[in-house]
Amino acid sequence: MQKLVLMTLILISPLAWSAEHKVKMLNQGEDGSMVFEPGYLQVEPGDTVTFVPVDQSHNTHSALSPDGGESWKGSINEKVSVTLNTEGVYIYKCLPHLSLGMVGVIQVGEATNLQAAKDKAASMKGGMAMNKDRLGQYLDQVE
Repeated sequence: MQKLVLMTLILISPLAWSAEHKVKMLNQGEDGSMVFEPGYLQVEPGDTVTFVPVDQSHNTHSALSPDGGESWKGSINEKVSVTLNTEGVYIYKCLPHLSLGMVGVIQVGEATNLQAAKDKAASMKGGMAMNKDRLGQYLDQVE
């Protein structure tokens, strides 16, 4: 009986330790206009991030994931949840508001692909008319 209890605890414990995080899609937030809040989020492998459309006409699309990492593509006004199991840096965007700098960064565990994320940020900057430095500022928070 003790072995059964121990095995059950071992199998379910990673699920019990995973966390859920919410990212709001906003017209106006702490970082200015057209933002995800928080814009930078640090989580652990196995955690779930849910993008919540607080204001209308936003979506979330992954723009960069680490090798083998999860990607997602939400529709306008759609609540999207993604469980991130692969360590690294994820960059995401709101397609209708990318030109306004509506982007975000999630760090999952170790930043295994930080240089690739910085390269992607540099390539995305040219498509932004406003808030061109926002993505770089979020990447500066990666540890």
